[in-house]
Amino acid sequence: MFRARLGAVFAGADVRVCTAFWLFGILICICFLFDHSADRKQGLINNVLYVIILSAALDLVGPNVPKAVVLLADIIPSFLIKLCAPYFIHLVPYWLRIILFAVISSWGMLLIALAPPYTDGGTITTKMAGVVLASLSSGAGELSFLGLTHYYGSFSQAAWGSGTGAAGLIGAAYYSIATTSIGLSVETSLLASSFLPLIMLLSFFLMLPRRLLRRATSLQNHNENVGHEEGNDDFSDREDHGLLAEPLSESTASLKSFVPIVTTTTWKTRFLHDLRRSRGLIFPYILPLVLVYFAEYLINQSVAPTLLFPLNETPFTEYRSFYPTYATIYQIGVFISRSSLPFLRLPYLYSMGLLQCLNLALVILQALYTILPSIYLVFALIFWEGLLGGLVYVNTYAKVSDEVPEAQREFALGAVSVSDSAGISLAALVGVVGAVEEGLCGWQVGKGRDWCRRL
Repeated sequence: MFRARLGAVFAGADVRVCTAFWLFGILICICFLFDHSADRKQGLINNVLYVIILSAALDLVGPNVPKAVVLLADIIPSFLIKLCAPYFIHLVPYWLRIILFAVISSWGMLLIALAPPYTDGGTITTKMAGVVLASLSSGAGELSFLGLTHYYGSFSQAAWGSGTGAAGLIGAAYYSIATTSIGLSVETSLLASSFLPLIMLLSFFLMLPRRLLRRATSLQNHNENVGHEEGNDDFSDREDHGLLAEPLSESTASLKSFVPIVTTTTWKTRFLHDLRRSRGLIFPYILPLVLVYFAEYLINQSVAPTLLFPLNETPFTEYRSFYPTYATIYQIGVFISRSSLPFLRLPYLYSMGLLQCLNLALVILQALYTILPSIYLVFALIFWEGLLGGLVYVNTYAKVSDEVPEAQREFALGAVSVSDSAGISLAALVGVVGAVEEGLCGWQVGKGRDWCRRL
């Protein structure tokens, strides 16, 4: 019975499509989590290339570089590219984008790996340039691959979401095993990982059935040339979606404010029109995802490092073990929820966003007053945080695919991708400017709980 139901869920799925998008999700999508341990600062990111690059960058730039510098170099370029690229990236064909992403990612890793040890400002600048390149590649890659799922149906979107969830676990494990267990140097680990973008190229050019993309793009260009308006939005006809056996959704009832596309050759007119179309995406999709990511990453970056207990009440032998454990539990929750799309659809985006804000309030109270008496209850809360974050991520894009008209869907998927970077950037700004972690730690020290000083 269970096998029959499972088969029904995945009926029509193409293994090549699902595998390709799962790998794309691992290698591109960006969400990150910083380790604030005092003696070894390591970044954990839901992206294998980003995990490796940022983790190594933090180890290489040295203790005198403020964490905020690396944080800003990591998130701001991705945010800016996601904010701007949806209005012009359609001019670049997908095959060329993939090549550029692979080259830029490898270039970023090589800049960090081959720069001399941190002895002067010049080498630190070089390493930060590597982080910036990784951020640009990841941001442009995420909005591009999300747009690409439009041509391959809901299974591609489900595989993408699962891949982004798996990346946090795989990427962090790679860097830890390479540098700690095997004993490779940071430089050697980065040089080895600089070949990972080849997987992206192989997945796109050899694994992904690109005939669907070629046919859909050709028909779209034909419609634009003959001046078809939004009413003829079936440029990716149902035969193109036959690979995944997914019916096309034409529902526009919940998106009446979304402005129809115009097919004009005037770049300025299209740009202004796209701006108006973006406004229709803010309230139904962008804001709930910004809300979730703001609460989620304020927890991860600023509050979680202060969720400490006496060691004799925990399974740990040192205080620096708390945060990596929280990060791992969080990533497991993210992976499970981002892999849930074929089985579970939850369109209540604002409700889940408010629940994440409730989590933020609870962990702040925990840091201040220890309202949860056991660390295992904190483990459960962190796991729930990861589940909520992953659920909102995959269900937001599923909702876009269900509700946005066919001809506008590719643009909408890319435009909404700015949400996570905006939420993370806002969380970083509040955390750094508001000195949240330092304030909570100071409160704890004043109450006789100086564990945060022992990290």
